[in-house]
Amino acid sequence: MKVLSFLIITAFFSINQEWNTSFEQAKVKAANENKLILLNFSGSDWCGPCIKLHKDIFDSEAFVEYAKRNLVLVNADFPRSKKNMPSKEQVKANEALAEKYNSKGVFPYTLLLDANGKVLKSWEGYPKLSAEEFIDELKR
Repeated sequence: MKVLSFLIITAFFSINQEWNTSFEQAKVKAANENKLILLNFSGSDWCGPCIKLHKDIFDSEAFVEYAKRNLVLVNADFPRSKKNMPSKEQVKANEALAEKYNSKGVFPYTLLLDANGKVLKSWEGYPKLSAEEFIDELKR
């Protein structure tokens, strides 16, 4: 039973990819690796469409594989529960990102950016696309 539990946990974590919280570090990484940045504004503990977006698209095997090769992922999370709150510094950084890229306060809000932070494409709300269709939009 312990072996089965270990395998399930390992499989789960191998599917998930790394989401950066530092936009400045993401820009450096994107420039060094010749990748684009996918910036996602979410409310991880209160926003149903945000949770669905991560589950249906961002956690899909197809997206994870595409992202590893082509994207630097950044999540600006705005949880409401105190137990999920990031550090004060992270809250301040997320608020600065929202001021620049999400002044309307849309959740979820996803942007495709170049390594300099220039917006190439954006999605307001939950995109009614499959993971494969979302990847196709990223490729364009």
